[in-house]
Amino acid sequence: MIDAGYVRTMARYNAWQNRQLTEMLTGVPDEDLRKDRGAFFGSIMATLNHILWGDTIWMSRFTPKVAPPSVPAEQHRELTPTFAVWSAERFRMDGKIRLWADSLDTVALKGQLTWYSGMTQRDMAAPLETCVVQLFNHQTHHRGQVHAMMTAAGLPAPVSDLPFMPKDD
Repeated sequence: MIDAGYVRTMARYNAWQNRQLTEMLTGVPDEDLRKDRGAFFGSIMATLNHILWGDTIWMSRFTPKVAPPSVPAEQHRELTPTFAVWSAERFRMDGKIRLWADSLDTVALKGQLTWYSGMTQRDMAAPLETCVVQLFNHQTHHRGQVHAMMTAAGLPAPVSDLPFMPKDD
């Protein structure tokens, strides 16, 4: 399905996308970031927190070097209290994802991942490569919602096309 090169590319892509979002949203008033814009999670800030919460829970399953989220799933929209805190936590998580991806080999991706899902209240198992694809697909899906909210609010939105990712990212 996938190999370690794919994981490293997507980890770079994730970090690049989040850097752009951070740059473009820095200075936007808090009330604008928290305004309900009719998206699945309501606001830009709630959606950004949801993505970070999802990345944290998946990474805590992939590696013991990452602790699970500090809040339960029901509070994922409030994971970080401010955009500044989100920015710092996002930067740290992107670094963790990059380090993990850089240490991964293709053979490891062929293994099975087991975990307890608080959402389904049961033990789960799936191929690791499927879960890794889920991590990156989830990020991309919800960043698309953030992009749409930014555009609708008249804010500049990031370039999201993978072929345009800078080579040095």
